[in-house]
Amino acid sequence: MDSRFYALNTRRFQQRAQVETPDTIYWERLEKPEFMKECNTIDYLDFSPTEPDNFVVTCSVRVQIYNLVTKLVVKNLSRFQKTAYGATFRQDGRLLAAGDEEGHVKLFDTTSRNILRIFKGHKAPVHRTLFTNDKLQLTSFCDDKSVRLWDVSKEKVVQTYNDAHTDYIRAGAMNPVAGNMFVSGGYDGKINLFDTRAENAIQRTLDHGSPVESLLFMPNGSIFISAGGNQVRVWDLISGCRLLTMMAQHHKTVTCLRLGTDGRRLFSGGLDRHVKIYDTTTYKTVHTLTYPNAVVSLAVAGADQAVVAGMVDGLISIRRMIVENKPSNLNQIRVNHASKEKKKKLVKKLLKPNTSQVVDHTIKDRSKATKLQSFDVHLRKFNFKRALDAVLLPRQAEKHPENTVAVITELLQRRALDKALSERPEAFLIQFIDFLCTHLPEVRFMRPLLNAANTILNVFDASSTSYGAKVLEALQRLSDTVQAEIALTFEMLQLKGAMDTIIGVSLSDSDKPKARTVATKGARMQPSKRAEKYVIYVD
Repeated sequence: MDSRFYALNTRRFQQRAQVETPDTIYWERLEKPEFMKECNTIDYLDFSPTEPDNFVVTCSVRVQIYNLVTKLVVKNLSRFQKTAYGATFRQDGRLLAAGDEEGHVKLFDTTSRNILRIFKGHKAPVHRTLFTNDKLQLTSFCDDKSVRLWDVSKEKVVQTYNDAHTDYIRAGAMNPVAGNMFVSGGYDGKINLFDTRAENAIQRTLDHGSPVESLLFMPNGSIFISAGGNQVRVWDLISGCRLLTMMAQHHKTVTCLRLGTDGRRLFSGGLDRHVKIYDTTTYKTVHTLTYPNAVVSLAVAGADQAVVAGMVDGLISIRRMIVENKPSNLNQIRVNHASKEKKKKLVKKLLKPNTSQVVDHTIKDRSKATKLQSFDVHLRKFNFKRALDAVLLPRQAEKHPENTVAVITELLQRRALDKALSERPEAFLIQFIDFLCTHLPEVRFMRPLLNAANTILNVFDASSTSYGAKVLEALQRLSDTVQAEIALTFEMLQLKGAMDTIIGVSLSDSDKPKARTVATKGARMQPSKRAEKYVIYVD
């Protein structure tokens, strides 16, 4: 059993600006989010590979292509009888495929908005459709537990893999290098690796441990990543699908994965309202983006120009990268940061006295333990009152309130805050209450300080002594502060509701711009007979 005493972790209460890394500098250049409102959950988002300012949004019975700059609909693909799913661009941006609740896969011309092909055969909703890297075939992943490979030009099924899973198939990914290989993920928690050349197409079956929500291949095709539950797992395809690492940075289900910074950064969005950004060399979290609601879909523009997130309530968040007058290149920021650190080390080395003399032997210095602050020393000796006194000194409480809150949190966890506050003079209690009133409105301190306010009220209730008018005035100030925070919360909720209504009305009534036509090379694909005869029946 480890008997060492560890100092309090006060960094968790520090403001984010106090910890600076090249990635925080880079990603904090994202502008404040701009919001758009749709009528239902945002199922899928995808950026056009040829027109980086356009991205497609799949929501309800509509597939809409938005412009990143104007935030307006460029093209509206509404040829769906029931809910549409997973609209994704082909690699050349000329075609777009989407599944639907009827079990159909529909292929659209992004220039003319015509429906070119309708692939029929599935018996349940198709949630994901992906093109192979040769652009000639299309893969569909369906809730009927099957995966189908389609020929785009002939509108026929090439191969059907029935009973690939024992539950719904909601995730898939195509190998960007080996066009004959792809992976599928199901709600049975399994991941299947397919090779279309082999007689037995399913080469490997892996266990993710939770329903698989998203899959993603790295650009080199040798590593793929799975997301499900609160975990993100990394698999090495070359070494027999060996598990390389596992990240569990989310508190709730991870719903989507994306790559950024030319494949050097991995994004994961989850129901905990966070998007985590990982370094793909170390798979450590380098930054976190926070959103107002659960994130269910994600898209990252080329060169990190924008990060678009779709939420469960139909809200779309667009955050564009600020590039004017500042270098936005992550490598340049990293080089600048490294040069600054190198200069600091050089200065320290020059200031250090030169003791490099020839000696027979060297006595190694005893490693010094981490120096404890005064409140840590008192906590180590269980002197709770002295620990609280040390952090409530006027200079300490004003300059480093995070230390005060850290000690209060530690005392709450040890159930010793009431002991530290009992049998105290009125001046100390007034000082403690004033600290609560000053820092309670800060979001980073709110939860522990509310618990501390409850504790001090319990101390007053349990005490048999009477208190003076000054203490009662301090309690009234605390009550007013709490009531003001409650009133502010209600006002913010009302404002949010009003803004949601205004945004919804403005988007529904906005004039849509004319679609911009793009000249394409080669013969344009013509609609098939089945696509020409397709009719949508409206109840």
